[in-house]
Amino acid sequence: MKDSISVAPIGSRISKWGEGPIFWKGNLFYVDIEGHALIQLDPTSGDERVWEMGERIGTVVPTKNDQFICAGDSGIYSFDPKTGQKENLADPEADKRPDNRFNDGKCDPSGRLWAGTISTVKKTGDANLYMLDTFENLSLKISGVTNSNGICWNENAGSMYYIDTPTKEIWCYPYDNESGEIGEKQVIINTEEAGLAGSPDGMTIDADGMLWVAMCHGGLVVQVNPDIGQLVQQVEFPCVETTACAFGGVDLGRLFVTTGVDKSLEEENAGRVFVVDGLGICGRAAFPFKG
Repeated sequence: MKDSISVAPIGSRISKWGEGPIFWKGNLFYVDIEGHALIQLDPTSGDERVWEMGERIGTVVPTKNDQFICAGDSGIYSFDPKTGQKENLADPEADKRPDNRFNDGKCDPSGRLWAGTISTVKKTGDANLYMLDTFENLSLKISGVTNSNGICWNENAGSMYYIDTPTKEIWCYPYDNESGEIGEKQVIINTEEAGLAGSPDGMTIDADGMLWVAMCHGGLVVQVNPDIGQLVQQVEFPCVETTACAFGGVDLGRLFVTTGVDKSLEEENAGRVFVVDGLGICGRAAFPFKG
């Protein structure tokens, strides 16, 4: 790790399992899956606001009218932070509860939500990746995964990057941003073969098209060049459960990283959000849901 890079906790909340960070209108929003909470963090003041969601929540994305689309135990739903009202939009795996729930997700450049499920009992191939279009129609996009996780798109929206965590691989799909159709999968890199500790989890992309991947159980966030499938650099953290990352700040030059608590370890700042400064890299702005 470069000497100019600093890694420090921010905010006061200790999440059981922080995930899904997204920077929107000057604030970082993220979820505490096992704490059943949606959190808003002002990185300038450190102020936090917490909404109790009443269930495990794996995904949060903003909408154009200052509401949110969330996904968790009960499927995909809208959430009004002013009233606390939730409205279900889709629940494709209700018959698999409590063994399946929604996990990570993000919106593509056209404002469609892509969100996938996880088999919490680790039943191989029993989870899926779905797309909720701007008319709120749900379609199955990738079947037979186990732990649907990080997802993002390159600058011209011609490629979609995706992670099914137990495979230890990062995948790339040719992408048609007009239709939301994907092509044949290609494996960019196998993180285990690359000698990286942990498993690939949440992911984001920077302005240069490089991927940033949180390595759960590894205490790392790594930068990967998807064009050549090579590791560029890695940033180490003082706790092992590094779960997801997102660029934010005024110029999108700060990297925010969520973490979880490993029940078998005593780690002072586990469950905190960390901010990485000094990378000299900017991210790309998040896309809202355009339904």
